[in-house]
Amino acid sequence: QLQLVESGGGLVQAGGSLRLSCAASGNTRRITVMDWYRQTPGKQRELVAIITSSGSTNYADSVKGRFTISRDNAKKMVYLEMNSLKPEDTGVYYCHTIDTVMMNSWGQGTQVTVSS
Repeated sequence: QLQLVESGGGLVQAGGSLRLSCAASGNTRRITVMDWYRQTPGKQRELVAIITSSGSTNYADSVKGRFTISRDNAKKMVYLEMNSLKPEDTGVYYCHTIDTVMMNSWGQGTQVTVSS
């Protein structure tokens, strides 16, 4: 069993920055991919950023150049540094992992609100 707990969300003005954190606990040894999704009103949950166990990253086009994903395997953490935030970045951000047996795990989500 794997538990994921996000933190760091909040209210910020457009152009501001936030750093999201996700702490993994439980059966973490099999984690491979760690990523961040977001859910915005009226839209499907979308993949924002992904980082593999080797450190390779990929980003949604809408956040490239503004967001940075990183992970600390020793601390079992994944982070999302978000800069130059826009109102359209508003949503609930979810931490997600995939392990070696393709089990998906989700956090409870953290709200990010960007005011214009």
